[in-house]
Amino acid sequence: MQHSKVGEQKLFSLFGHFSLIVLIGFTTLNAEQSFKDFKKSQTQSFQTYKDERDNAFNSYLKQEWKAYNALRSEPLYEKAKPLEIEAAKPQALKPVGPKISVKIKEHVEEKQEVAVPSEVKPKEITIDFYGSSLGFNIPSGIKKANFYPQNQEGIANFFSSAASSDYEPLLADIKKVSEKMNLNDWGIYLLVSKISDKTFANQDNSKLLSWFIFNKLGYAVKIGLAKQHIVLMHYSKKVIYSTPNYNFDNKRYYVLANYAKDGLGKVFSYKQDYPGSTKELDLSLDTLPKLEAKIESKTLTFSHFENSYHIPITYNKNLIDFMASYPQADYETFFNAPLESATYSGLAVSLKKHIDGKKASEGMNFVLSFVQNSFKYEQDNQQFGREKVMFAEETLYFDKSDCEDRAVLFSYLIKELFGVSVVGVKYEDHMATALYIPLEGDEVIVKSKKFIIADPTYINANIGVSMPKYKSIKPQSYIVVKQD
Repeated sequence: MQHSKVGEQKLFSLFGHFSLIVLIGFTTLNAEQSFKDFKKSQTQSFQTYKDERDNAFNSYLKQEWKAYNALRSEPLYEKAKPLEIEAAKPQALKPVGPKISVKIKEHVEEKQEVAVPSEVKPKEITIDFYGSSLGFNIPSGIKKANFYPQNQEGIANFFSSAASSDYEPLLADIKKVSEKMNLNDWGIYLLVSKISDKTFANQDNSKLLSWFIFNKLGYAVKIGLAKQHIVLMHYSKKVIYSTPNYNFDNKRYYVLANYAKDGLGKVFSYKQDYPGSTKELDLSLDTLPKLEAKIESKTLTFSHFENSYHIPITYNKNLIDFMASYPQADYETFFNAPLESATYSGLAVSLKKHIDGKKASEGMNFVLSFVQNSFKYEQDNQQFGREKVMFAEETLYFDKSDCEDRAVLFSYLIKELFGVSVVGVKYEDHMATALYIPLEGDEVIVKSKKFIIADPTYINANIGVSMPKYKSIKPQSYIVVKQD
């Protein structure tokens, strides 16, 4: 049967019309979907961030990274400290100087208000920060952030999600808590770390969140990749000992999470800092954090010229725990950190009873004997398995200590009780102190001034007596104790 040409044309026209409709419809659907995909990709690639720095930085993160080699972590001492120190033979003390009366600043008990302000009422996560329960809200964009894939692209993805979130209230709460608790940089480091760990069980995500927060707080921090895992690095002008570190334009960045651990080797990272974030991590502890009080007590017993003395002290265990978290900072940090006011007041009152009315040389030697004889000598590696300089507060807490721990405590007590200038005296394997006082004895010259040796580790030695080994050795360096 033959179809007419008219019929074929009609059939063709109908078929063609139908095909055109299908084609147009299909094309329209594709176009709409493509446009949605395009918008989505453009939104991901060029987020309208609240912070104008984030677009450029996110693009920068996607550029090629370089390999950086770990630097050698300096030791605190060139030689190991002695395992034992032989005591000196007791010598009679010549009373010199005026009679003294110790003045003690009155301790005022402060009510600690360290929680996040009640009007904020954050509830999503709660952390225990050395006795204080602190709550924070975590924005959904941060909670959804994820280090995926586990490479450079995954870092950019995490940053993009965090940067486009409503992160300002979280930063405001961190700043508020830090101010109320008087946190130094190390305290802020611990606070941010605890928030990050509570937000993410995955350590890579936790470190990325800390990195993001520290950038926004103005600190110079970097992240790197080592074996597909995140490495968080903080810039510090001062040396942080026993800590892996990397050099970026002659600035050292330290991996604090690996303090006193094996090095990480090579990491892949980027050169440029987050724009405007140049603040170093300063471990100085010139004033103490305001932590919840967890008061404990003990009594220190020692003998001085055949008489026995009992010195009661109290301390805040939360503060001890905070100090125990510290990495190995420079000596100035430890020598210039104060005792907690209640601890110092109680100790000073006890010492005052045995000092007042004595000649200056007798009073200062009594304090030296207290530090020499109240603790057992033990090398840090034996006690902690690593080198650890203690704050004065920690030396009072622990039953054992070594040379620099006693030097830190003694220098603080001498400065506060007598108003005397003190320096730490460092040798290659030992630490003593020296006092700017008009007494005779072994001496060192610091900035053209004569300081008299006082060794808190050389048991029974009076002020002016060095250990025989160090009498003819020039010290490597001096640590200046700041005067109030």
